[in-house]
Amino acid sequence: MRYLRLLVQFLKANLLVELEYRANFLVQSVMGVFWAGIGFLSVALFYSHTDQLGGWSYAQAMVIVALFTLTNSVIHGLLQPNIKRIVEMVRDGTMDFVLIKPVNSQFISTLRYARYSGLADLVTGTAILIYAFDQMHYTPSAGSMAQFALMFGLAMLIVYSIWLAIGATSFWFVKIDNMAELFNVLFDTARFPVSTFSGLVRALLTFVLPVAFITTFPAEAVLGQLNSLTLVGTLLMSVLFFVLSTAFWRKAVRNYSSASS
Repeated sequence: MRYLRLLVQFLKANLLVELEYRANFLVQSVMGVFWAGIGFLSVALFYSHTDQLGGWSYAQAMVIVALFTLTNSVIHGLLQPNIKRIVEMVRDGTMDFVLIKPVNSQFISTLRYARYSGLADLVTGTAILIYAFDQMHYTPSAGSMAQFALMFGLAMLIVYSIWLAIGATSFWFVKIDNMAELFNVLFDTARFPVSTFSGLVRALLTFVLPVAFITTFPAEAVLGQLNSLTLVGTLLMSVLFFVLSTAFWRKAVRNYSSASS
């Protein structure tokens, strides 16, 4: 409950900051909708030449596009702002003030800041999801929605863990922009069903950069196509990523040379 109250206070403080710069909020929100539209159109372009892509129909693939957009709302609205702050604090030595606070350093470092323009992606992703269901004349069952909620939550845990690991590298490297940009480039493949790819690429997008666990498998859940083996695999993958990234963060903090040392 203590950490939940802290999180609520963080969100309130960030909202006040956003209200001070309304024009910036509006521009960032418009750009978020624009890039979501580009992602939507790029996938739709492929389907203008075929009825199936990796065994997925156009409407089914739009579910994946919706999840890709929803995931981007979390990345751009929560994860990227905090990772950027971590880099700045390590560089100028103000990470000292985070580490001496009577609160978990990982929690406050990765959840302290939020960019509310990410809500534009959230709304856009939800709209695409509704559009996809309408195209299929499909209404998810309560069981499918429960599985989807679990799978999407686990997917966000995987994404959080990846960004946590990226942020932790800033304790050794001055700039981590290239790693963050590399993730963004590779993550663009999450707009498509993982079955679109084959061979080594498909294996890499499943087990190394787990794109399949982030968008494709949650999409299978909401469409009622998820099997129990995939569900268990996602649970294990998310726990593994979180444990490893947390251990990496703790190692990075132990190697931190503070401004006063």
